[in-house]
Amino acid sequence: MTQRFYSHGKLLITGEYAVLDSALSLAIPTTYGQSLSVTKINSGHLTWKSYDEKGNLWFESILTFEELSSRKKPVRKNPVEDSLLKILRDARKYNPRFLATTSGYSVETTLEFPPSWGLGSSSTLINNIALWADVDPYKLLWNSFGGSGYDIACARHTKPILYELKKPRPVVKEIDFRPPFSKQVYFVHLGKKQNSREGISHYRNMDFDVRKLVSEITRITKQILQCTTLSNFEILLEEHEHILSKTLHLPTVRETLFPDYNGLVKSLGAWGGDFVMVTGNGEFIRDYFKNKGYHTIVPFDEMVL
Repeated sequence: MTQRFYSHGKLLITGEYAVLDSALSLAIPTTYGQSLSVTKINSGHLTWKSYDEKGNLWFESILTFEELSSRKKPVRKNPVEDSLLKILRDARKYNPRFLATTSGYSVETTLEFPPSWGLGSSSTLINNIALWADVDPYKLLWNSFGGSGYDIACARHTKPILYELKKPRPVVKEIDFRPPFSKQVYFVHLGKKQNSREGISHYRNMDFDVRKLVSEITRITKQILQCTTLSNFEILLEEHEHILSKTLHLPTVRETLFPDYNGLVKSLGAWGGDFVMVTGNGEFIRDYFKNKGYHTIVPFDEMVL
């Protein structure tokens, strides 16, 4: 018998960085995600195979039950194996019944998007393992990669969400977010994988009024939900960009890469990489960004669940 689990990818529309300080943030589960299948076998170990979006095997490992139950630091030379071992060990710690049968398992994961897209290859994996192990996915995340946890919330939901970081449990509310101008909203991949930990570290080293930032971003998030026109949507998110630019002491992505673009260009998640959200006429958007060397352009209605 094979068990199957699935988690959705994520994009953070409002609240980048400020979500860490409990700003109300708008996030969207994506149509792209990651699956995990588990089959019990009589091998005496755990066989792990991971496939990319093209069906190519990119990672393979055999883990012993002795390794999985050990408290010693992993000695594998592959950092991917080390991370996997840590996640599985943490899952066992939270649920001692997990992987209690030592007859063997065959595990396969399959991504539906390139890892470079930054849609959550780690968060979808952690959530799938949490589903398999029947443990709290937020604890599993915070004990391994850290972060706000909004990506875990996206992995587990099938509609856009409002996310507010609270401990011990975040506040998550599903909402309807399909604005009437959605056909004029696109996501463009910048082709640069951003290191979220570095972005968070930079944010934490800034000196600013946290309460003011959280209040401003929360206000914008609430107003975004009331937008009925593209122009109001653009004004609010331009304001969001300038607030974060001032907080981080970094130029906006428009100022850096697209100063001549006539429309919204908004960073998503950690600044400097992954996707940006842009607005305008579809044909113009494709021509403009392809001429700039950016060829991954996904319409809102194809990206958002």
